[in-house]
Amino acid sequence: MQDGAPVEISARYLDALILMVERPGQLVTKDQFLDQVWRGIPVTDEALTQCIRTLRKQLGDTAGRPTYIETVPKHGYRFIAPVAAVEPASNGPPVVQVVPGPADDAWDAKRTLLLGGAGVLGGGLAGVIGGLIYGLIAVAHPLQPGMGSGSILLVLVWLTTVVALMGGAAVGLGMAATGLGRREPSPWIILGGALGGMVVGGTVKLLGIDAFNLLVGRSPGDITGGMEGFILGGAIGLGLWLGARGRQPVPLRRCMITAGVTAAVAGMAIPLFGGRLMGGSLDLLAKTFPESQLQLGMIGSWFGEAGFGPIAQSVTGGLEGLLFGPCVVGAMILSRRAMRGEG
Repeated sequence: MQDGAPVEISARYLDALILMVERPGQLVTKDQFLDQVWRGIPVTDEALTQCIRTLRKQLGDTAGRPTYIETVPKHGYRFIAPVAAVEPASNGPPVVQVVPGPADDAWDAKRTLLLGGAGVLGGGLAGVIGGLIYGLIAVAHPLQPGMGSGSILLVLVWLTTVVALMGGAAVGLGMAATGLGRREPSPWIILGGALGGMVVGGTVKLLGIDAFNLLVGRSPGDITGGMEGFILGGAIGLGLWLGARGRQPVPLRRCMITAGVTAAVAGMAIPLFGGRLMGGSLDLLAKTFPESQLQLGMIGSWFGEAGFGPIAQSVTGGLEGLLFGPCVVGAMILSRRAMRGEG
């Protein structure tokens, strides 16, 4: 039954429907359909496709925006609507009642936290890689050779990892809370990523300035902050939404690529409008404290600049976005797949 009204379905198609509703939310493979519905009768894949097409038609469902039957490409199908058991009348045919509703699309605190935690892991991975890159550059061109090379590397890895962990948490939670956990992520994840990035960017800037003022009596000034976080977080959300739009399950490689491209473009644009990401902030720290061992000015010389100029900032900003976006998005999609049992 659907909404209290009986729906007529052939016996074999009913068997296929029962097979799915007996395991709601779980993947039913093509082999399982052939074994348990057609029971060894040789049929083509088209027979199963026609079966699912008919079931969808009877239920008023669509493949593009499924309410009942979700396609898992190259694997099988999944019944995604809530199911209610109904006692059949005496000597009557079996009755299956499906209840349409937004249960799978409803906000869920546990799911949001798990997806946000995956964003933390992705951000941490990006931070470690970025810290190693900046650290190796600084160690290769020290102001005073042989002094504290190992410490410089460790400090930069630690610093960039902490910032990236916070960024991954905020952007990840923002996107998770605004719809990443749903069957089809909505455009609201763009705003969620942007607001999460803005919150963590503003917090990092505020705490960083206050910490330096408290410890050494002066601060580096205009380090990365809320504006940069808003732009980068929104760009990651945009890339994820573009990659996931109209596709089930959410494709890992495609979303990582689109998020990498949009985040890289945002990272390159931010310095052009006076902002700074991690590289620009580190260079500002070095200029504020010239007695430090940190030196990134040689990156600018690769582009014919004297010091860490706008081209160097734009290039490194693009590379940071290209690294951070896919790491966060990839970790979150893998977590989503694990929770939803997607193949």
